[in-house]
Amino acid sequence: MNTILRSGSAQAEISTLGAELVSFTRKDTGTEYIWSGDAAYWTGRSPVLFPIIGAVRNGEIKVGGQAYKLANHGFARRSEFTVVEADESRAVFLLTSSEHTLSSYPFQFNLYITYTLNDSTLKLDYRVENIDGGSISFQLGTHPAFNCPLDQNGSFSDYVLEFSETENLDREFLNDAGLRISGKSETVLREERSLPLSHEMFKDGALIFQNVNSRQITLKSRLTGKSVAVSFEGFPDLGIWQPLNAPFVCIEPWQGFADIDVFEGELSEKEGIVTLSPGERFASSLTIEIN
Repeated sequence: MNTILRSGSAQAEISTLGAELVSFTRKDTGTEYIWSGDAAYWTGRSPVLFPIIGAVRNGEIKVGGQAYKLANHGFARRSEFTVVEADESRAVFLLTSSEHTLSSYPFQFNLYITYTLNDSTLKLDYRVENIDGGSISFQLGTHPAFNCPLDQNGSFSDYVLEFSETENLDREFLNDAGLRISGKSETVLREERSLPLSHEMFKDGALIFQNVNSRQITLKSRLTGKSVAVSFEGFPDLGIWQPLNAPFVCIEPWQGFADIDVFEGELSEKEGIVTLSPGERFASSLTIEIN
């Protein structure tokens, strides 16, 4: 079931499956900003990544010495959320722990995602609550895919990613199992704020960056000026991805990232992990502004 939010200038559509944003359009131009989910390239559109990001070594996490099988990016994107509030411009979705989630992730939690549409700006507020008797550990990430080009004019290589702050970014690489390759990196930006896009830059998979300075990244056409700005809080890390030659690009603020290929520890020992004591909450946000 889909929930539709409307403003004077835009419309957003969210599915209860994964609480996933499946459409975000401008009313005046009819421009669709979110990827269609065409299986020829990728069926996702804007999934939430929880309780892990990317892959874990051997496809499992360890908690208290016990192994639990957990698929890439976790289970939230494949789970039905409950709509707990909804009106014309705001909707709140909830995923809570269950017998199904406990079989792969042995913690009690609430995951809320609140969508608020104001004019041409859509804000996603994420909240994780620890309702367990002990501490819980998790990662949380976003994965919105934006059509590129944003309209029928131009090509993918006419677009650029503009960072709000000067960046020094070294890219990490993933192996065939989706794990970060220890000791392998490549400089992508040095004292720069602009990253021109090309399909070739994704021939080795996603670009993974830790601890970016910017809190806003704008996908912008150098021909038309049409753009979409992605702002975020509580997400220090970043993924940029597309299946090779696809007509979209994902701008993915994260809290955490995939395991490194030599990692053998417990979930609580992962890099980029969040740990909450009983009763504690974690909050972060993602804002999409279409222009």
